[in-house]
Amino acid sequence: MPQLSGTVSPISPLNSADYNPVDHLNAIFSHPSSLSSIVKTSDALHTYQDELDDEIEALTRHQSVSDVESVKRIRAAKDDLAELFPKVEDVRARAMQTEEAITEMTADIKRLDNTKKNLTLSMTALKRLQMLTTAYEQLRGLSSSRQYKECAQLLQAVIQLMAHFKSYRSIDQIATLGRNVSDLQREMLEQVCEDFEVTFAKAEVSQRRGVLAEACLVMDALGDNARSRLITWYCNTQLREYRQVFRGNEEAGSLDNISRRYAWFRRMLKTYDDEHAVMFPANWRMSEMLANAFCEGTRDDFKHILSRSIRRDDGLSLDVDLLLSCLQETLDFEHSLESRFNNASRASIDTVSSDSEKAPVFSQAISEAFEPYLSVWVEAQDNHRKLSTMIPQYRQQPPKPPDEDFSPQMVVPSSIELFSFYRLTLAQCAKLSTGAKLVELCKVFAKYLDQYAQQVLLFYVSERSSGQTPSKIPQLEDTILVLNTADYCFNTCTQLEEKIRSRIDEGYKAMVDLQSQADAFMGIASATVRALVRRVEVDIERTWREMRNTGWSKMEMVGDQSSWVAEMLQNIKRRSTEVLGMLHKQQYARAFCDNLVDSVANAFIVSIFQCKPISEVGAEQMLLDSYALKKGFEDLLNINAKPNTPSPAGYIKRVNQSMSRLDPILKTLQVRPSPPEALVQAYLIHIADRSDTNFRKILDLKGLRKQDQSHLLELFQAHRASSRNEKLPQTSALLAPLAVSGTSAGGVGGPTITSGLGNLSSAATLSTSNLPARFDPSTFGSAIMNAARDGVDRLGTPTLGSTPSQTPSGATSPPTQQQSSAIGRASFEIPTPGGMGTTNLNENLRNIGKFFKRDIGGLGGRFGSGSKAADEAG
Repeated sequence: MPQLSGTVSPISPLNSADYNPVDHLNAIFSHPSSLSSIVKTSDALHTYQDELDDEIEALTRHQSVSDVESVKRIRAAKDDLAELFPKVEDVRARAMQTEEAITEMTADIKRLDNTKKNLTLSMTALKRLQMLTTAYEQLRGLSSSRQYKECAQLLQAVIQLMAHFKSYRSIDQIATLGRNVSDLQREMLEQVCEDFEVTFAKAEVSQRRGVLAEACLVMDALGDNARSRLITWYCNTQLREYRQVFRGNEEAGSLDNISRRYAWFRRMLKTYDDEHAVMFPANWRMSEMLANAFCEGTRDDFKHILSRSIRRDDGLSLDVDLLLSCLQETLDFEHSLESRFNNASRASIDTVSSDSEKAPVFSQAISEAFEPYLSVWVEAQDNHRKLSTMIPQYRQQPPKPPDEDFSPQMVVPSSIELFSFYRLTLAQCAKLSTGAKLVELCKVFAKYLDQYAQQVLLFYVSERSSGQTPSKIPQLEDTILVLNTADYCFNTCTQLEEKIRSRIDEGYKAMVDLQSQADAFMGIASATVRALVRRVEVDIERTWREMRNTGWSKMEMVGDQSSWVAEMLQNIKRRSTEVLGMLHKQQYARAFCDNLVDSVANAFIVSIFQCKPISEVGAEQMLLDSYALKKGFEDLLNINAKPNTPSPAGYIKRVNQSMSRLDPILKTLQVRPSPPEALVQAYLIHIADRSDTNFRKILDLKGLRKQDQSHLLELFQAHRASSRNEKLPQTSALLAPLAVSGTSAGGVGGPTITSGLGNLSSAATLSTSNLPARFDPSTFGSAIMNAARDGVDRLGTPTLGSTPSQTPSGATSPPTQQQSSAIGRASFEIPTPGGMGTTNLNENLRNIGKFFKRDIGGLGGRFGSGSKAADEAG
């Protein structure tokens, strides 16, 4: 290929698929000095073009010659195919001729084969016909002489031979022979039945036992229908006397004589084993068939008797004790039948059956008749049997037996006894019915669980007046016992519900619900925790009075913590040490400490509003005192633990959150009213609401005169209207329930606290000046359960709100307001069963239990579980 020396080849880029002539020219003439080679470049391109033309022409000529040769080869192939097809047709014709010749040669052989086959079949048929005819004649003779053993064997052969001649029924001789054989079978059936009837009628069973046993072999050979006829006849014959005695005589057939029925059948089974069992083949299972017939007849008798007993005209109802006695005897009888015929033991009515137990053959074979009347038994458990008498008896028993020492893990013994009775009753009912009657029993369980919670456990922690004497306060040990028992009942209720659902039919599982009863027990646990907190509240009431009597408006400087703080912490730790030492589960210890911290924080807030007026120095001193209290609370949960044991992080956060509710009020009170903008800004930052009323409360606490407040109020209204404060809430949940009135601190007056105090517990309400100066047992004995019944404070103190606060860990705090706080203050009035008060109390207990359970769940695990997980999570 031509190429210019010293320059870029003008030819090589032309073969490129993405050839660009401009780029190529720029490459060749990259410099003005290269323009002198234009002529040479042009000559090279023309030369290359000529070479390409010559190459194309040569290729075209070569391709033309190749096409001619291809056409010649195709024509030659077609000629070869034309010669091949006739040859193939010739081969096919010869093959057909060969096949025809072979067929003609083997036709005679095929005819001989068919003849041989037909001859063999004919000889076989004739031989079988001869055998059938001979066997038939022999069978007639043996039948007439009652040689049943030989008859049985020969009869089987005759029946098998007749099966071969079903396709020959169109032949008259074969049809006649078939009819004769059928007639002989019927004659033998009637003959055997007649022999049995005559033998049993003449009581000659022992003499003819062998003949009858051989006759059963004939019945086996005659087929299932013949065997069923004999079995039915035997069962009816054996049970004829039973039916005459127990159906024909009303007294003998009554439920009182049920044992005589079973005794009669046991005697009959013994007779069968001794005299009749050898007659019948083992595969007939004659004794089991006899037992089935007896059970069916007896079940029908019981259905009629029970139905007649329900419809009695004398007004007497069915005797439940007699019903249960008959039912137990029936179950024992069924058990004995299963032991005999199924070799699988069946649990008694008083025990729970094993899951691995085989399906019983005689399950409810007779006891099924009792199932429609089990509602009478269920009603008996409810109305006039043990349960209705157990609750009053439990109420009269002491929480702890006098001869036993107290233990932090101890529960009230009656709770264990109650659930043991429940388990026994459940096992009894489940053996009889796993349907609607078990649902009814579950409802009875729920009813008496509610009564046990209200009339026994609440009674133990209630005030108990005796004439003119003061109410008796429940002992601390009794309160701990009730707390442990409520926890035990909560867990056992859940287990009982799961047990019932595991045994009841699928369609009834949704109707089993004991969760509301479990929640009620959890409400009692919450009540007892609040009662424990109340003991501490009573101990520190004197220190609150000392705080309220302090001249907070006259302080000139901030010193160390106030004297009342040290005394309060001392009293709190002394009482908490005693209480926490008796709480063996960490969940309840944590709940006690949480409620106690909330109680003190709420009481502190209420006391602030009773200390009017408060100076800036006084507010700063209060803030210091609140920090001292918070520091003292941080080790409260581990007060009985080893030294230097750190408190759980969740508890520390809870303490900080509860005590930090004091900060907005106290930090706002620390700001002087001059300049006024500073006080307004402090309010908008700390209290952070837009309420004129709440702003006035702060001004009242500072002791400002009404005429001095108007300017500050106008300034507050101007600042809150700014865009920066337009998103603030309308009112603060902390200040909205509180109203300030009265005179200065140390005076006679005090604040008025409106109902619905959002985040304050009832402990705070009990710290007001409405309470007496000395502790009166009657106050402790008149509040715990009253508030749980209807959420209303009976002491003249405020009714608190019901919004639960949130812990830093995300758990909802116990109902520290209308539910839990009121519960914790004193004792319940025990309601009359069935009254409206019972319904209200039970509903409030359930709601409280749900709050309390949810709060404890946030402490680290399911309520009622071990304390280790809760401690680690807390």
